[in-house]
Amino acid sequence: MPGPMGGPGGKVPMQKAKNFKATTKKLINKYLSKYKFALIIVFIFAIGSAIFNIVGPKILGNATTEIFNGLISKISGGAGIDFGKIGQILLTLLILYLISAIFSFVQGFAMTNVAQKITYKIRNDVISKINKLPMKYFDKRTHGEVLSIVTNDIDTLGMNLNQTITEIIRTVCMIIGIMIMMLSISWEMTLISIIILPIAAIVVKNIVGKSQKYFQKQQEYLAHVNGQVEEVYSGLNIVKVFNAEKKTIQDFEKANKELYNSGWKSQFLSGLMHPLLNFLSNIGYVGVAVAGGYLAIQGTITVGNIQSFIQYNKQFTNQIGQIAQISSTLQAMVAAAERVFEFLEESEEEENSENIETSKLKGNIQFKHVHFGYDENKIIINDFNSNIKEGQKIAIVGPTGAGKTTIVKLLMRFYDVNSGEILIDGHNIKEFDRGELRKMFGMVLQDTWLFGGTVKENIKYGKEDATDDEVIRAAKAAHVHHFIKTLPNGYNSILNEESSNISAGQKQLLTIARVILANPKVLILDEATSSIDTRTEIQIQKAMDNLMKGRTSFIIAHRLSTIKNADLILVMNHGDIVEQGKHEELLKREGFYYSLYNSQFESEEE
Repeated sequence: MPGPMGGPGGKVPMQKAKNFKATTKKLINKYLSKYKFALIIVFIFAIGSAIFNIVGPKILGNATTEIFNGLISKISGGAGIDFGKIGQILLTLLILYLISAIFSFVQGFAMTNVAQKITYKIRNDVISKINKLPMKYFDKRTHGEVLSIVTNDIDTLGMNLNQTITEIIRTVCMIIGIMIMMLSISWEMTLISIIILPIAAIVVKNIVGKSQKYFQKQQEYLAHVNGQVEEVYSGLNIVKVFNAEKKTIQDFEKANKELYNSGWKSQFLSGLMHPLLNFLSNIGYVGVAVAGGYLAIQGTITVGNIQSFIQYNKQFTNQIGQIAQISSTLQAMVAAAERVFEFLEESEEEENSENIETSKLKGNIQFKHVHFGYDENKIIINDFNSNIKEGQKIAIVGPTGAGKTTIVKLLMRFYDVNSGEILIDGHNIKEFDRGELRKMFGMVLQDTWLFGGTVKENIKYGKEDATDDEVIRAAKAAHVHHFIKTLPNGYNSILNEESSNISAGQKQLLTIARVILANPKVLILDEATSSIDTRTEIQIQKAMDNLMKGRTSFIIAHRLSTIKNADLILVMNHGDIVEQGKHEELLKREGFYYSLYNSQFESEEE
């Protein structure tokens, strides 16, 4: 029988679902019930495979009895072994095993098809769900947690679903069938075989109980070791600059030693399982052999029956061990399914049934008594009011944490206001379909995002039907055309998934070209030129000025020198607009903006 974690080497402790019954019911009702016919085929053919497999040892035992009787007959001067009859028995056995293999193949094919279709459906459901979740969901979870659901949990569910259902059916049939066959041979020998089971169960329970805590510690320390490696690798330059190699090695050795100690104990205890259970199994075999020999002498059973029973006894022991392995697999599958269902049942963004057409809107934006907090008990935007006319260039400035980027997130409905209203051309943005609303906006962020694909595909991301000429014009306007032409394949050059094969400034230029091509009515620039050198920034600034003509534009900037020509500057502090006006007006007031503006030059002088 396998060890407590599936083998003598051991695996990670099995994960348990918080509500096994409810999750299993959801899995059956929502997904498995759609494939009833295929599952019936799996059920029938799995039973058939088990039955034809179970009959084999009994028939083989008949061949053994025939050989034994033939030898006795020959010794006594009789006809000897009837090889024709033995050949017929073996041919029958071969046919039975062949039928069993065919049944097994059919049920395996059917179950694999069902499992893959369910996995395909769940993946689609999860990806669809991601696009419907509010941003606050992702604020409370790391990217790794979400990716773990999309990759690890769905893969675990799919693979284990394929194995578990057929194995449960097959194992139950095998245990029932083997028990019937053993009882049909000898109830006394069956009793001896069963007595070993509670002893084995006690051994397994004690070893699992002791090894489980070490496996848990092993996983905990493994996470620490992996975390240290990832941290050091990602910040290797910093480690070397500060000569922290020695301390890094010491920290790693400490965590690695703890991992070694817990790993050694867990693996040792798990490794005891096979020898102990083999010892108990061998004792059972000895008991069965002794009892079988006695019964054969008494004439109660034949020699072939003894051989058949020993085979059944071995299969019975293996099937009991299989139950433990299936239990672990089933628990892991349901635990993974539970996490997937929890994700799928998360609250979605509320959509308004109205769908206001945005193509005819002009871009007049009004904030009326807006209050907002990421946490409802901690408001960071307090009574925000502003009236912005179409085509105006609006700069939002203030110290870190003042709420500048939050205003933009509210405008695009990444979050909804706690109270107050945001209006576009007199329409409350809550009346818009989110997708339709966001067609009005083009955004360039400080943190650039490009995907694995060609340069052309990345620029066309916001307008997939754009022509090559339009792409080139957008690239020229963003001052990135010359750089693209220097690439080996020009606009068809491939960017890797992390876009690490181009510089940060070049990434920013490509994202600016993307927005230029999309031709939105409202522009949002969040430190859009922060990764660009001064000379290129001047060029981009001119291109942006041309682009912003006739469009409502929001510019979030820390370098106040870049927003001198804004039509309106909103000065924020602690979630409030403390001042608003043009650059020269605000400087003359010598208020908060005046302090911010002059503090930059003081910092540069220092």
